[in-house]
Amino acid sequence: MRHADHEIDPSFLHRFSPRAMSGEDLPASEAMRLLEAARWAPSSGNGQPWRFVYALRGTEAFDALLGTLVEANRVWCIRAGAFVLVTSATALPDGRPIASHAFDSGAAWMSLALQGSKMGLVVHAMAGFDQDAARRVAAVPADHAVHCVVAVGRPGRVEDLPEKLRPREEPSGRNPVSSFAFEGRFPA
Repeated sequence: MRHADHEIDPSFLHRFSPRAMSGEDLPASEAMRLLEAARWAPSSGNGQPWRFVYALRGTEAFDALLGTLVEANRVWCIRAGAFVLVTSATALPDGRPIASHAFDSGAAWMSLALQGSKMGLVVHAMAGFDQDAARRVAAVPADHAVHCVVAVGRPGRVEDLPEKLRPREEPSGRNPVSSFAFEGRFPA
């Protein structure tokens, strides 16, 4: 069990990124609940630059996104119920850059992750994928950044994972607040 050093809502401690999934389909209605949570994330100027491409198990789009993953991720993602490719618009319609596009999209991803955790789903974001291939298979426009692929599914059996991944199915700890938060300025 994770323990916070300061009082926080337990939903933050409950959320983690396991890999064991059942292989069951994720209904579109549940995917919409995840995306609805992302919709309500805060963003600079209410610009909402995040763009998600989702693919449900059993579709060509699912297989295409699965094919963009590095082998180390593909071996456990074959049992996912859906994928979400997280991207963001890097410029406004008038061409001005959106400085906070990645920051805002991170907030939307976290909203999706917390909603999935509340729903009892496995929600695991990955940087281990071929960004150019994902851009191609999902037809991501050139003026959008590609950030990560998120695997979503129902919890599965740890025994169904490759043996080397099984020990990683426990929630990990975190660095203390003092390692990343500094009053007034960075330390010398």
